[in-house]
Amino acid sequence: MAKKNILCIGAGYVGGPTMAVIADKCPDYRVTVVDINQSRIDAWNSDKLPVFEPGLAEVVARCRNRNLFYSTDIPGEIKRADIIFVSVNTPTKTFGYGAGKAADLQFLEKTARSIVEYADSDKIVVEKSTLPVRTAQALSRVLHANTKGIHFQIVSNPEFLAEGTAIADLESPDRVLIGGMETPEGRKAMEEVSAIYENWVPKERIITTNIWSSELTKLVSNALLAQRVSSVNSISALCERTGADIDQVTAAAGRDKRIGARFLKAGLGFGGSCFKKDILNLVYLCEHYGLPEVAAYWEEVVKLNDYQAKRFVENMLGAMFNTVADKRIGVLGFAFKADTGDTRESPAIAVCRQLLEEHAELFIYDPKALENAKQDMIGYQKVHFCEDPYDALKGVHAIVVATDWQCFKDLDYQKIFDDMEKPAFIFDGRNLLDRKKLFEIGFNIYGIGKKPLTKF
Repeated sequence: MAKKNILCIGAGYVGGPTMAVIADKCPDYRVTVVDINQSRIDAWNSDKLPVFEPGLAEVVARCRNRNLFYSTDIPGEIKRADIIFVSVNTPTKTFGYGAGKAADLQFLEKTARSIVEYADSDKIVVEKSTLPVRTAQALSRVLHANTKGIHFQIVSNPEFLAEGTAIADLESPDRVLIGGMETPEGRKAMEEVSAIYENWVPKERIITTNIWSSELTKLVSNALLAQRVSSVNSISALCERTGADIDQVTAAAGRDKRIGARFLKAGLGFGGSCFKKDILNLVYLCEHYGLPEVAAYWEEVVKLNDYQAKRFVENMLGAMFNTVADKRIGVLGFAFKADTGDTRESPAIAVCRQLLEEHAELFIYDPKALENAKQDMIGYQKVHFCEDPYDALKGVHAIVVATDWQCFKDLDYQKIFDDMEKPAFIFDGRNLLDRKKLFEIGFNIYGIGKKPLTKF
């Protein structure tokens, strides 16, 4: 019999990998992932997982049908579970009060109501989704409005995963954060959640706090990381105007131990499911609590991020004789970063849509994100999705590097150049490629925060 039955409601980018690693590291726990989406559950039970992460398939293969299960039987699994992780989507609201900033908690509330409906014994409910501070209070009200005499303990355990390295992040985390109520029952619940991670995480890396601090820490961590990206991208614009080189500037600045080198890579801006959503959530909270100056400060981080993609396209127009109308543009990469198929808030979306507004014709290639790219570009004309990078780049006027996939470095750029319209342009939105070598081949190459290398 399993030591504990762990349930995760939500089989997405967080719940899927997290539960796979817990099952792998805790063979005496029974771990089940449920979702209302049958096709997603079918994919988790197949050889083609719905989430791409390096190393994930191997972990799932070791555990699936041993102590890791995927199901749509939400009522039955809620009854069976001792500990329920809630990992449902909490997008930014698109309607009503707080639209554009506040988190939309409708899926969280519906999940809480399902737990109340089907539970027949006391449970620990763990917030795994990214949530605004004091969500646990609302969650508690829903859970404890039951008439069955069931008691729930709510624990906050935010994820700090970076897509593309999620398995490594889970297997060797910088820290595991667990927040709970400051009551004897709350502390006992935190100990039970901590005991899961203690199977492989050194105890000194497991941090316990009150539940409000845990909820807020997730937002603040993402906001501080996103702030670094926007800060360095603002300097990249200044570098282009002054002749400074952004890589030289950040390499020197990053040697200062107080600053460090992480997240000082200039590019098209941050993307993914967390940074923008979490900053806007922080903005909303600051406005709600009467802190307009603090709200404006953090909102500027998002505005700067949007500006970076807009500025990139403006630079393309300026270089290509102020028009891309009816010109063929090859786009390398659509995921928001390498080693993931996730395109949520990808800078590539903004760049491609702006180019289409300028009447360009796009040919898009990405090793893992083409299916998501097709969904993101529904309704747009003159967009082609290519399974081979050379097909995407054949006969184009310009190349856009939108994602930092390492495989793009290894393409035969002499062959690509020979098949392109002339003058041939590369706009490297990730500063990924060998500028000098490309210039010698014959390209006009433009990077982020760098002086262009041009033939004219």
